[in-house]
Amino acid sequence: MRAGLCCLTSRSIRTTRRRQLTLRPLGAGQLDPSGMLRQMISFIVPAYNEERLLGATLDALHAAGRAAGEPYELVVVDDASTDRTALIAQGHGALLVRVAHRQIAATRNAGARRANGDLFIFVDADTTVNEAVVRSAVEALRGGAAGGGAAVEFDGPVPLYARLLMPVLVRLFRAAGLAAGCFLFCTRSAFAAVGGFDEAFYGAEELIMSQALKRHGRFVVLRQAVTTSGRKLRTHSVREVLMVLGRLALRGSRAVKQRQGMELWYAERREDPRRDA
Repeated sequence: MRAGLCCLTSRSIRTTRRRQLTLRPLGAGQLDPSGMLRQMISFIVPAYNEERLLGATLDALHAAGRAAGEPYELVVVDDASTDRTALIAQGHGALLVRVAHRQIAATRNAGARRANGDLFIFVDADTTVNEAVVRSAVEALRGGAAGGGAAVEFDGPVPLYARLLMPVLVRLFRAAGLAAGCFLFCTRSAFAAVGGFDEAFYGAEELIMSQALKRHGRFVVLRQAVTTSGRKLRTHSVREVLMVLGRLALRGSRAVKQRQGMELWYAERREDPRRDA
């Protein structure tokens, strides 16, 4: 439910001065038989105690990368997990990066530092993508876009208010040119130019990144959708969710620059009533 921070509009969040983020240098790209430059995709997946859903996410990324016919790698950033997250990542052939930040922006940046690709696609560990989304993202980047996002769907039953609200939020995000946190893509050069994700923020980092990339170049929100987990909506009451989002909306950027008050994202995860989620 990374789209839940949508209540924090671009006007309510002020950017901060970013630290310089240095990426490892890359060699020249490969040429395909037709002479076209082939750019590698780095799928960067931050994960904390995601043994239940990570395998399906990585399986979907492998399938999408192969079907799209693009060179790719999987980079899983294990942020101090205490379960089998690291073993699952290695079992799926991912480059494993171990950190202990417990902060999503810093964790994403750690993955980017180790990535070898020319194109970055950030995917949450509870989110699955398909070939159409990957193809469209790559086409947008090769067409000159600096970055972008996609529409979002939930993986199963969620409360009625979420089912009614989600289509509205997707349209709002597209109109505003903002990516939902579960899926954001950009070129390696654009990522470096804007300094990566702003590590002053414990949430809404995708909105800050969207704004930074828009200032750098064209930003595209795809029509295709990714599927993300609705577990937070299934395990928290509407009152709990609205209280958290209301508090964040009222306090603006101050609320997302600290872990306190961000329990919906950083507290111990509750058991999802869906057995397969």
